[in-house]
Amino acid sequence: MPSNHGQSRLDAARRALAHVHERLELDFGFELWDGSTIPAERNGDSDLRLAITDEMALPRLLRRPKAKTLIDLHIAGDIDIRGGTLFELASRRPQGKSRVLRERLDKGLLLKAALPLAVAFKKSGGSSDKLGEGSTAGKGSDKADIAYHYDVSNDFYRLFLDKEMVYTCGYFTDWANDIDTAQRDKLDMICKKLRLKPGERLLDIGCGWGALICHAAEHYGVTALGVTLSDEQLELARKRIEERGLSDKVSVELRDFRDLEGTFDKVSSIGMFEHVGIANHASYFKTVNRLLEPRGLYLHHSIARRGKSSDAKFNKKRPEYTSMLKYIFPGAEVDHVGMSIRNLEAHGFEVHDVEAWREHYARTTRLWAERLMAKREAAIAEAGEERYRLWVLYLAGVSMAFERGTLNIFQTLASKRTRGLSGMPPTRADLYE
Repeated sequence: MPSNHGQSRLDAARRALAHVHERLELDFGFELWDGSTIPAERNGDSDLRLAITDEMALPRLLRRPKAKTLIDLHIAGDIDIRGGTLFELASRRPQGKSRVLRERLDKGLLLKAALPLAVAFKKSGGSSDKLGEGSTAGKGSDKADIAYHYDVSNDFYRLFLDKEMVYTCGYFTDWANDIDTAQRDKLDMICKKLRLKPGERLLDIGCGWGALICHAAEHYGVTALGVTLSDEQLELARKRIEERGLSDKVSVELRDFRDLEGTFDKVSSIGMFEHVGIANHASYFKTVNRLLEPRGLYLHHSIARRGKSSDAKFNKKRPEYTSMLKYIFPGAEVDHVGMSIRNLEAHGFEVHDVEAWREHYARTTRLWAERLMAKREAAIAEAGEERYRLWVLYLAGVSMAFERGTLNIFQTLASKRTRGLSGMPPTRADLYE
């Protein structure tokens, strides 16, 4: 039996959540830490409900009503989703602007219900608070930041990535395609855009597990170098290169690309630029330009936020964005497509093509999330429950951000500028043959 204080908190939570459920006409229910549900009967044919599994979850939210609190509670399992997924919960959220929805609620009733919750003193916590500590968001990801994200374990990433382990946006020639087809088509589209030819030298900055450099060597006859800062990626990439008999054409190094010497005919950066940090953009583009042969092609594939009417407005970041950087991509920072194009032109490039892949990444990350959720037990065994819950939250949240358009992604093709003609073909028809 709960104590008097515990019963008081339970009754207060029931009153508040019942009121919210009724006034907002929610299409999902709630479950409290004692197993009771709101409404008491199942919500029609659906069993979808938001579960509050720890009695201190609501007090923590009242004290610190921030994105970080919600994330901490979800990672710890103090808030959970039962009878469905985050995608289903989001699809059933009440429609309308937040201000209009808040006006439906009785503030006095909620304030009265909140009082016994707010005075609770027990504090729940756990090792989830350690996830995301020490972030250097906005300054660029160093080797430790890269290890935090990519060195979880190769086996963990195998659970939800395609067979080639491509951890960037897929390319769907048909929305019904599976993730293996989408990633294979993406690798081929990159090679086509770079107009790779036998004997050319390709540099892939942030090469991951080596899928692109292997594909380019096997199908386009190039000699390819990939660089990464992840020990786990390096080990598996080298093993795969050897297994495919590509050691004479493909190599991977654990190295910062800024330390490379020499030049390459083509350079790709697929999903790495987000780790650079805006303060380091000038140095980044200068280095890529230095590494390219005159009129060499550079494919710049990166996530972007929407541009705003002023830099001040753009620099004002939403809580869910800063939380993603803190918990998932420490040191990272995302620009807008106009900033990338301006930087390319300012540092010796000519921009030829810009293609938006927003809906492709919404689909990619949704498939990743669904595949990871389907392997829940294996993921927990490999990386722990807290990291599993964090990654599902991240993949599902990012998918919805791309779907709604709060995040974008672009592939921008540029060449190292010289005088005269670019050498590009008159149309892009060959890319889609």
